Amino acid sequence: MKRMLAGLVILLSSVTVASAQGAKRPLSLDDLARIKDVRDPQCAPDGKAVAFVVSQIDVKEDKGGNAHIWTVDLDGRNERQLTSSTDSESSPRFSPDGKYLSFTSSRPGKAKGNQVWLLDRSGGEAFQLTELKGRLQGYEWSPDSKRLALTVGDPDPDAADAPAAGAAAGGDANGGRPSAGAGQAAKAPKPIVIDRYKYKQDVQGYLLSGRHTYVYLFDIASKTLDRLTAGEVDESSPSWSPDGTRIAFMSNRHEDPDREPSSQLFLADAKPGSTEKALTPETSRGGRGRAEWSADGKWIALLEGDDKKYGAYGMEHLALVAAEGSGAPLRVKGTEEFDRGVSAPRFSADGTSITVLITDDQSVYPARVTLATNRVEKLITAPVVVSSVTAAGACAAVLSGGDAKATEVYRVDRAAGNIAGLTQLSHQNDALFAELQLGTTETVSAKSKDGSEVHGLLTKPAGYVAGTKIPMLLRIHGGPNGQDQHSFAFERQWFAANGYAVLAVNYRGSAGRGAKYSKSIWADWGHYEVDDLQAMVDQVVKMGVADPNKLGVGGWSYGGILTDYMIASDTRFKAATSGAGTAFTVAFYGTDQYIIQYDYEIGPPWDPKAWETYQKISYPFLHADRIKTPTLFLGGEKDFNVPVQGGQQMYQALRSLNIDTQLVIYPNEFHGISRPSYVRDRYERYLAWYEKYINGKTPTTTTAQDKQ
Repeated sequence: MKRMLAGLVILLSSVTVASAQGAKRPLSLDDLARIKDVRDPQCAPDGKAVAFVVSQIDVKEDKGGNAHIWTVDLDGRNERQLTSSTDSESSPRFSPDGKYLSFTSSRPGKAKGNQVWLLDRSGGEAFQLTELKGRLQGYEWSPDSKRLALTVGDPDPDAADAPAAGAAAGGDANGGRPSAGAGQAAKAPKPIVIDRYKYKQDVQGYLLSGRHTYVYLFDIASKTLDRLTAGEVDESSPSWSPDGTRIAFMSNRHEDPDREPSSQLFLADAKPGSTEKALTPETSRGGRGRAEWSADGKWIALLEGDDKKYGAYGMEHLALVAAEGSGAPLRVKGTEEFDRGVSAPRFSADGTSITVLITDDQSVYPARVTLATNRVEKLITAPVVVSSVTAAGACAAVLSGGDAKATEVYRVDRAAGNIAGLTQLSHQNDALFAELQLGTTETVSAKSKDGSEVHGLLTKPAGYVAGTKIPMLLRIHGGPNGQDQHSFAFERQWFAANGYAVLAVNYRGSAGRGAKYSKSIWADWGHYEVDDLQAMVDQVVKMGVADPNKLGVGGWSYGGILTDYMIASDTRFKAATSGAGTAFTVAFYGTDQYIIQYDYEIGPPWDPKAWETYQKISYPFLHADRIKTPTLFLGGEKDFNVPVQGGQQMYQALRSLNIDTQLVIYPNEFHGISRPSYVRDRYERYLAWYEKYINGKTPTTTTAQDKQ
């Protein structure tokens, strides 16, 4: 009898445990620290494995956690961590001969700052390879594995020791200079002398003359470092020719590069002190990313941007240039007719086609462009979002995820037809996501006021019952030249976990819908975007999902700007949160980092026509008396992108008008809030604000930051 009772207890205990393990729970803010960031996959030369980077928030130290290098076999087995120092490691790269796995790190070594380290794949500890005094910004192996091409920025001449990569960022008046030691009188920082047209950039801080970034050659055996060319202007994105004899790179050789931001493509022999040759003219509009060589070394594929006046709305275009020639790059007709932005070009082994990533209506997928026919073929069926394509031998891998799945490394399975499949290789977040009960996301569309079709994503709470009207938040993406897409968005799922439907709209100005769609808001901010956003809100109300009496709105950056436009145009929103926005545009001429956009899209304020435009697009501030929505304004103290004064002005306007408002400034933060406790604090404040003014709930607890 005792044995039977004991067995029954064990059985009941097993059932209870199994039941608990099977139960799922809502997403919580504690999960922010548990989600792992997977990035930068790299196929091994033999095609048998993929290296990648994994990082996670460090709650104890209140910082972005250390990043480490992992690998996984191409069959999905043997997922393991390779590096584990107390400092971060990133940028894994295999030497082409497969002997080494290199990475960058600021871990203690022979020289301070970010350096290249080598890990012998046959065994042993990693060792420091470079001893750079400048700021390492990138590197690439030569095809014979004997050299590296390094992109290195000049060190701060006033620093006692060379700074690490990214040091002295954020407009620190000391420029990264060391402070006085104990018992020493602190030296007064040197004045910041500005003499550039574009003189500030978020995180980088003030842009000073006389410091440049150059391409260097590093010999592995002798450990010697030499400049590739003798030029005195910035160089970037080096790309070795397949035979290793030449290097293509980008450089801006205009008389005043600040006023003409486009770069040219140059070619130099891969030896110190080479004389470079321009492959594209000064009038070319070199865009983002490195140039890609064809296997025979005859052609180079590159990305071109649009005219600078459309810089905020332009797409990247695929173009070709002959390695032995010069002249304007040839746009690839197939992708031009497709009318979508492209990225990450890669030649096929036989040179007959180029694979690119295409940003298309909430998806990003690979496509093959056949050069002889200009035919564009999708290689993975949408909806899907992939990035960071890597390929070597039989290996082809990408990053991907989904609306309710975190980003992981996936193998691209080559199919007999055109459409390939994805097989998950890394499983960094599987255990966590198996616990979570997440909301469902669907595509919605509506006709705007002028008949334009607008698309968006609607996330409903888990267990939502059809026909039930619930509170809805319109959350507006920034950019404007970006898109809400089918990838995991913590914010959308967090609000859904708290009972809200969340609407994300790709309003006009967004990417993924073609050039005309993106450029339609040029010098006409707050017009078509507001029409599109209102139409989508109306549609979700009509669907019977959104309670028309419980609507909220919010966003960050251009999403914050559009939040200001929305509450000045539509009084039905019960609560708003506006982050890093501005509503009095002319006040930011010369105080943020967008001087080129102001001058070439709108014009200088002393131009009468431009002044009319400034007044027109500043209506949320100039007509703040139209606003009735209680609004929370937020921003980073050191934001040079959209300085916090934008939120301060709107806060003061609403405070003067006796509209409920609050201003939150995060100390020492830039445009993107990165300190983990501040990230959490922002979510807590968002929810408390919406709960108070939409659902009438008085917050019962303060935020984690308030408790400190």
